[in-house]
Amino acid sequence: MEIINYSQEHQQFRQRLQDFLQKQVIPYVDQWEEEKIIPKSVWREMGQAGFLCMDVAPDYGGLGGDFLYSAIVAEELTRTWHSGLAASLHSDIVVPYINSYGSAETKKKYLPGCVAGDIVTAVAMTEPDAGSDLAGMQTAAVEEGDEVVIDGSKTFISNGINADLVVVAARDPAVENPYNAISLYVVETKTPGFSRGRHLEKMGMWSQDTAELFFSKCRIPVANRLGAKGQGFLMLMEKLQQERLVCAMGAVAVAERVQEWITDHCRKTAVNGKALSKSQATRFALVEIATDVKLGRTFVDKLIMDHREKQNIIVETSMAKYWTTEMLNRVVNRSLDLCGDLGMLEKCPIVRAWRDAKIMTIYAGTNEIMKNIAAKFMGF
Repeated sequence: MEIINYSQEHQQFRQRLQDFLQKQVIPYVDQWEEEKIIPKSVWREMGQAGFLCMDVAPDYGGLGGDFLYSAIVAEELTRTWHSGLAASLHSDIVVPYINSYGSAETKKKYLPGCVAGDIVTAVAMTEPDAGSDLAGMQTAAVEEGDEVVIDGSKTFISNGINADLVVVAARDPAVENPYNAISLYVVETKTPGFSRGRHLEKMGMWSQDTAELFFSKCRIPVANRLGAKGQGFLMLMEKLQQERLVCAMGAVAVAERVQEWITDHCRKTAVNGKALSKSQATRFALVEIATDVKLGRTFVDKLIMDHREKQNIIVETSMAKYWTTEMLNRVVNRSLDLCGDLGMLEKCPIVRAWRDAKIMTIYAGTNEIMKNIAAKFMGF
């Protein structure tokens, strides 16, 4: 019995997305990987086709759909065999901050562009000396009348080069308790005082633009603060459940693609006149891979339904984020071994999947942080 029952509307959405990706994305992936960036025109094409910010209300141009649409996008993007088009980051991690905490004026100003793909978003939390430790954040935000002055730097920011709008976490230096000092601000990248640093060269996820961001006396309207002053840490905690679930969804979907490919490869590839899949060692490896993937899918599908019903699953999503990303790395490592000589060549899709998988244990909070969060809520 399937845990998730997709409606006819969901299935039609999936088919339209598959058609779109087949025509507008897959033929260009290798070029984008070489260029180390996704053209912004692709974001607009995604938005115009209705594949961004599906949960945003129709009043702002969105579909007003449920979380299952996000699950479909996360799954189907993995069929493109690249990680550069970070639509899930935009739609399900960054824009929800604006959608949930922005004023009516802020939502009216930015959400239609986010839905249409005219505005690409990023979230800026990580700092050179803070990493996953939000309490160690140093970027300062000082409110002066009807303006906020932001000074500091962020690093490892996904969508950092393409971003038109950044949700920035910054602290009031006058407040001693770091958990009461953080606020979230929406910063347009054309604002004076904002600048981008290096387009960071990474081991994997080559076409995903990752950058340093700098703020030097960057002045924005105080109206660009999301929610109440000093509530940023609570907002981040509330939304990180979905961020970690999105990461787990992606990890399981990639593992499924890898399993499909390596199983087909082992069936079709012969050594000494005998298919690889007929070797006992290979068969055992394929069964172990399939078991890992099946366990991950079952766990994540249950969490998708729980999250859709607005249950508190902080512990479970922390567990899922660390387990599924480590599972994915087990799967790609074992699959690369099964590729033999082919695993040395860029034309082998498992090579790219192997490179891209490692970072998933680090971003959205390291897997060690995930275990600490689960342990804290479990009373350990």
